[in-house]
Amino acid sequence: MTQSPPPRVSDATPSPEVPSSGAAVSPDRGIPGATSTLSKASTTAAPPADDALPARDKLVITLLLISAFVVILNETIMGVAIPRLVQELGVTVGAGQWLTTAFLLTMAVVIPVTGFLLHRFNTRPVFLAAMTLFSLGTLIAALAPGFGMLVAGRVVQASGTAIMMPLLMTTVMTLVPVTSRGKVMGNISIVIAVAPALGPTISGGILSVLEWRWIFWLVLPIALAALAIGAAKMQNVTTPRRSAIDVLSVILSAFAFGGIIFGFSRLGEASEGSAVPPWLPLVAGLVILAVFVGRQLSLQRRDAALLDLRVFSSRNFTISLTAIAVSMMALFGTIILIPIYVQTVLGQEPFVSGLLLLPGGLAMGLLGPVVGRIYDRRGPRVLLVPGSLLVSAVFWAMTQVTETTPVLLVLAAHVVLSIGLALIFTPLLTSALGSVKPQLYSHGSAVFGTAQQLAGAAGTALFISVMTLQTAALTAEGAAGPAAMAGGIRAAFLYGAVIFLVAVVASFFVRAPQNAGDAPVAAH
Repeated sequence: MTQSPPPRVSDATPSPEVPSSGAAVSPDRGIPGATSTLSKASTTAAPPADDALPARDKLVITLLLISAFVVILNETIMGVAIPRLVQELGVTVGAGQWLTTAFLLTMAVVIPVTGFLLHRFNTRPVFLAAMTLFSLGTLIAALAPGFGMLVAGRVVQASGTAIMMPLLMTTVMTLVPVTSRGKVMGNISIVIAVAPALGPTISGGILSVLEWRWIFWLVLPIALAALAIGAAKMQNVTTPRRSAIDVLSVILSAFAFGGIIFGFSRLGEASEGSAVPPWLPLVAGLVILAVFVGRQLSLQRRDAALLDLRVFSSRNFTISLTAIAVSMMALFGTIILIPIYVQTVLGQEPFVSGLLLLPGGLAMGLLGPVVGRIYDRRGPRVLLVPGSLLVSAVFWAMTQVTETTPVLLVLAAHVVLSIGLALIFTPLLTSALGSVKPQLYSHGSAVFGTAQQLAGAAGTALFISVMTLQTAALTAEGAAGPAAMAGGIRAAFLYGAVIFLVAVVASFFVRAPQNAGDAPVAAH
């Protein structure tokens, strides 16, 4: 099938000689900030009629998917382990929460910088750097003699994790034809949604038979295997562009996003009597964020922004990202709340509470590719509307839980919730990034990653804070422990149900991207 090149790159003639390293020739000469590429396989022919990817591109995407799943899994794997670590390492519960808080803070600081990294460096070195950092952090955590070194290992882990997800999404948007993106994005939704959901289950299973260090020892060989295979097989599929990084923007983003995440985390811990009020870092982060946004708007006029905010010029991107953020709040809030409810109110063991999340996670994973294929054929709304209504219905149903609710009903609710989220994530992700101009793919991926972290922290903080406050109020009124906790959890789900109505309304306004052609950027 012969395809005429789009007018925007009609003056870009591929070099007759392609470097043997697999580095691509950029089709966007003259387009500031361009990150799209011309792959070695596509210099001689347009993509085949069935949109099949070249073997090299399939291998690159597969390696990135597997590696991203492994690194994202660690975002929630420590939640169930904190009580054990508090006891064995002799630290307070507040200090133990830093194993999660430090991970989220590092992600929030590093992710905004990934847009620059993906501009400046090629696929292979970025991948190797991410997996090396993650593997090193995992080793440090496994060997940690005390709590401080364990937190340091989590920070190094998070540095690699933060790079992997934007790298995966930018590579997919660059290589995969528009008509096949839904199917591939369905696999990415497994990474985004299923990996965090499986973290508590895996952690609970390990802790039921082994000591806490095995959480890291079992992950380390998988990470090293991915690193070794990547070192041997990963090829460059992008062309880096020389650009300078704005140091002030990096500092502002670190304090802005770090302050917001830290503030949300402190609110979620409901820390009373703290020397620093929980709202102070949150407010400070928001103020610095306003300064950061102003600087990016100024810098992007000369294509020098650390995080290019022109991605929001697409109405479809903005609506989709809003719905994604609300959905991530629902996902992370549920992941934290259901284990608390099952253990504290229903009196089940930690392993049971972790295992309860497994069927829903598996359902989400199995549905990911199926949902992607439906998206490719039918578009987003046929999936988004019923998916958002399902999630909303579960949230309203969970506002009725009591201390006598059967565990099987909670399991069924979580499975239905997971099915609804599976119908949501792939269409929203594909529609959002597909609506961004190709030269802004890396920035769109970085914005998505940042929003995901902020939404996850906000969801956790909201659910925990509302639960804590309502439980305390009911206890003061004379309610028994389990009854008071059940009341707090009902209140948390009520707030979640009301907020999720934003995603329900947004689902009616998301549409399939209109500005993309039939071939991936790399094939033009």
